[in-house]
Amino acid sequence: MSKNSWVRMIAVDMDGTLLGADGQVSARNLAALKTAEQAGVEVVVATGRRHSYAMRVLRGLGLREENGLISSNGAVVRTLGARLLERTLLQRSTAEWLVGHMGEFRRSLLITFDRVQPDGEDTHGALVVEETEELKGSIGRWMAANEPYIERVVPMEDALGREGLIQMMLCGTIGRMREAEARLLTDPKVLGVGLEPLRRAEVRRGAGEVRPVAEAALHRTEYPERDLSIVDVLPAGCSKGRALMDLATERGVAREEILAIGDNWNDISMLEAAGSSVLMANAPEDLKKVGVARGWVVGGHHLEDGVAVAVEAALAGERHTALSAAR
Repeated sequence: MSKNSWVRMIAVDMDGTLLGADGQVSARNLAALKTAEQAGVEVVVATGRRHSYAMRVLRGLGLREENGLISSNGAVVRTLGARLLERTLLQRSTAEWLVGHMGEFRRSLLITFDRVQPDGEDTHGALVVEETEELKGSIGRWMAANEPYIERVVPMEDALGREGLIQMMLCGTIGRMREAEARLLTDPKVLGVGLEPLRRAEVRRGAGEVRPVAEAALHRTEYPERDLSIVDVLPAGCSKGRALMDLATERGVAREEILAIGDNWNDISMLEAAGSSVLMANAPEDLKKVGVARGWVVGGHHLEDGVAVAVEAALAGERHTALSAAR
């Protein structure tokens, strides 16, 4: 490690952060990550993608196979070499009442099962849908790319008893997905998109109110330029931030030695968990206001190698504003 560098772990999001317009890692971004590795820094990729879909991009880049890959927004943690480190399943009873609670939004719903094989690939049935029309309208390219893994089950409740249930995903316009969030949040067992990487058993208290133990949590990703929103429903307590904190503890890395880089609402817990955080310039404007208020650095754009700029600065010893003062 460079004598000037303070960073021992870099956690980086994929879409809208590490990846460019072509969905690939640029030469400069990759070079920066490899330079970090050579300096003794662990590179952790933290994404809303499931493991195998993330590996479509990451496989063959030459990053260390023992690096952590936090996938499905924290529900699963494997190494880049597909070794399972941690996985949290969505309980069948929770999934059943969630599906029943969706109402008309179940047409925009997709269910994810962790079926990763030793080689890091998925199998057919890793993704289950009931209807495809609305999903193809909002994420048509993604549906086409994942066609080999998608199984249509009617009603989808029939699939909920399968092993490996980790996540539900709602997709649609930003306005419609805000409506879906509001509907889900009418059940007190659902936590909203928040700023805290809560553990499953934690109970929120405030203004004399005790909230029931949550069973599920929402994680939002928005792309205003495409009017697209993805709302992931995960087991309560799962988040990129919680997974990162657990991985850092296992690796013996202190919070102040972590740099996190992200661009969207589902990165908030990770940005909070790290000692220093960079929010990409292409982040939604309302999220950037949150970031500035919390002392995060607004960095470069994902189309202009913003990850490399942040990593190069950290390796040179420049410390981005830490969050300790805000806690």
